[in-house]
Amino acid sequence: MKIALMDSGIGLLAAAAAVRRLRPDADLVLSSAPDTMPWGPRTPQYVTEQALAVAEAAASHRPDALIVACNTASVHALPALRARLEPDVPVIGTVPAIKPAAADGGPVAIWATPATTGSPYQRGLIREFARGLAVTEVPCPGLADAVEHGDQDGIDAAIAAAAALTPGDVRAVVLGCTHYELVAERIRAAVQAPGLPPLVLHASAEAVASQALRRIGAAPAPGASADGTVTVLLGGRTGSLPEHTLEYEEGRLLKAVSPVR
Repeated sequence: MKIALMDSGIGLLAAAAAVRRLRPDADLVLSSAPDTMPWGPRTPQYVTEQALAVAEAAASHRPDALIVACNTASVHALPALRARLEPDVPVIGTVPAIKPAAADGGPVAIWATPATTGSPYQRGLIREFARGLAVTEVPCPGLADAVEHGDQDGIDAAIAAAAALTPGDVRAVVLGCTHYELVAERIRAAVQAPGLPPLVLHASAEAVASQALRRIGAAPAPGASADGTVTVLLGGRTGSLPEHTLEYEEGRLLKAVSPVR
């Protein structure tokens, strides 16, 4: 079994780790183009062009499925990706987990990139799944870039700024960018109000990993032999995970159980 994942940068680590936990025997192909990021502020045409290039690099390794582990690429490029790759390669997009967050009741905050915050796409999801709830859209300028480059001070500053915009009575936070999932516990610590029940974080990695397995007719097997490999593609060329990915739990998991080639 071979599962490919694509993103502009290391935001794909969260979904890759989720696949690894469900199927440690699966080979992974991680395709990104960090020299072209960030995609969030770019035009839809630019995002689509870059996403197609990154996806085609992954598809050349003949995966059984491709996870678009990027909210921005899913918003702008998913139809083009499916038109190019399906039915040969099933394509699974990433949607902010607004629906499950709303199902638990409000108030809810949605942390996302400045380009996604207030966008027609996100507002549409709020209207569809969270009508009548108290929902606060929180822009997080600089957070994805800081996570991408392992800039710890930048991560702290961006999280603190977003936390200051998050109402104190919020009971759930939707992580609307895959990069944010790599620092989820730091976000929880910054937003959790003393004396209130534990804050619930809603991410997408587990859901897209499970959906990828369903699309190819594979069942979870977390007890399978941990012999899956990881192939890293950077701008279409074979590379390796940056050393600072070891600062994130997901990066450590992939390096600990998988020979990276």
